[in-house]
Amino acid sequence: MLVALLKTMRPRQWTKNVFVLAALVFDAKLFVPPYPYKALLAFGLFCAISSAVYLINDLVDMEKDRQHPAKRNRPLASGQLAPRVAMVAAAVLVFVSVVVCLLMDGLFAAAAIGYLLLMILYSFWLKNIVIVDVLTVAAGFVLRVAAGVVIVEADRFSPWLYLCMVFGALFIAISKRRHELVLLSENANAHRTIFDEYNVALLDDMIRMVTASTAMAYSLYTFSAPNLPSNHAMMLTIPFVLYALFRYLYLVQVKGKGGTPEDLILEDRPLLLAIVLWGLAAIVILYFL
Repeated sequence: MLVALLKTMRPRQWTKNVFVLAALVFDAKLFVPPYPYKALLAFGLFCAISSAVYLINDLVDMEKDRQHPAKRNRPLASGQLAPRVAMVAAAVLVFVSVVVCLLMDGLFAAAAIGYLLLMILYSFWLKNIVIVDVLTVAAGFVLRVAAGVVIVEADRFSPWLYLCMVFGALFIAISKRRHELVLLSENANAHRTIFDEYNVALLDDMIRMVTASTAMAYSLYTFSAPNLPSNHAMMLTIPFVLYALFRYLYLVQVKGKGGTPEDLILEDRPLLLAIVLWGLAAIVILYFL
């Protein structure tokens, strides 16, 4: 049961919470104590909160998941995990996380609690509203970034990065919708009524828009943010971002992947390498040039 509970908490999806660390890196406080320790604690708290949200979401979708070709193997849907255990675990995670957040910082707690409430609304209601569903996912990433900005007391975090986070999150969320729609084909609405409102053509148009917007927003950040090196060396990281976007599109639209973005990123070596090289290049430019 403990293994089933941990699986339902989805530790592989904790990678999404690295957005909490964005301000630590891009506000040049990676090596300035105590900010790294505070940021890591914030990261851990968001992992706990997001796990509570996954438990709640799986409880809400348990019956629908049983009709899904992949989700029916989830512990709650398959009967490996008792609903009561999931409820208790979610309540404990929420209580402990909220208390620690309040003890850390009021504004940080506001961002974390805002994220929790938004995701609960998503689980019960917002995921069934066309377009609002993917915008809510993007808003969750923005709240992660905002929480990181507060906890490291960032004062030079460029607004362009917020746009990059929004567009990047939309890119992933819409690509996931496309994958699910293609995978489930004509039975899609039986698993989630929101699929009645989407088709592949619409989602492809949305993906094109956010892909171009992501590339443009990041490019503008690299030569307009005030805390970057005056020699515009950050522009050297643009090819890594473009490759990552194009590789992700290739995996979604040609290879038919994208249902679990965290697995896609971790398992596809070229995509993972591009992300790692981008991160290393950004750190070298920000801290050593």
